[in-house]
Amino acid sequence: MADFMRSSVHCHSTLCDGKNTLQEMASAACAQGLTTLGFTGHSYTPCDREYCMSPRRTAQYKATIAKLKAEYKGKVDILCGIEWDQFSEDKRVGYDYWIGSVHYLHGSVSGKYYEIDFRKQDLQTCIDTDFGGDGLAAVEAYYASVAQVAALRPDILGHLDLIKKLNRDGAFFDESSPRYHAAAMGALEAARDAGCLLEVNTGAVFRGYRDDFYPSDWLLQEWRRMDGKVIITADAHSVDCLTFGYEEAARQIKAAGFASVQVLTGAGFETQQL
Repeated sequence: MADFMRSSVHCHSTLCDGKNTLQEMASAACAQGLTTLGFTGHSYTPCDREYCMSPRRTAQYKATIAKLKAEYKGKVDILCGIEWDQFSEDKRVGYDYWIGSVHYLHGSVSGKYYEIDFRKQDLQTCIDTDFGGDGLAAVEAYYASVAQVAALRPDILGHLDLIKKLNRDGAFFDESSPRYHAAAMGALEAARDAGCLLEVNTGAVFRGYRDDFYPSDWLLQEWRRMDGKVIITADAHSVDCLTFGYEEAARQIKAAGFASVQVLTGAGFETQQL
């Protein structure tokens, strides 16, 4: 029987920006009683210089996970996924599933690619240099990119409103602005049209960036009105957060009006009633 508390399928290792090796993550998942562990290393993205997997590391990633699948057979279903970025050159084939995400904005003025979820200064430079100091214009560009990724029909659409990660104090833009809401709704409607599965991602709370999960409550409620489906993920970058915040996320999902969540198992996606 599917159990969201025992399935962690958005996970990173030291082959990208995680803190633990693939082996350490698998061992911890087994010790913690998980039945499914899905790895989703950051796909090779040429503009990235910090946290994606190089082609060589991608090959190592696939080979190591193949060994772990055999080692943990009958204990934990190990899955080889990928978190594919909009600007990635990875072909999205040869994986058990893929998460579609946006982590960068491309500046039409400077020609640069800016990480929007790492350093505040990078986001500020992006807004000042390529969006005329208008933070909401950057937001609109971000959600337009999310809509483009959603149209590719990923198995899971990753952290829909990642653009808010560094905006905890509202320094870059007003998340209650009509422009913000309109841009986010545009991405959400694209996800609906593509039949995407949306993740409720607890990662930013664990790492201290936010007090709320992705997506924000109002977006989760809109997704329910669209009859969308959700899956709970931890975006785990270490062994100590494989199922962080799952129970709270389930409560928020239920409060938004959902009667069930999707759970990824070794046999595929299954529905669990809440």
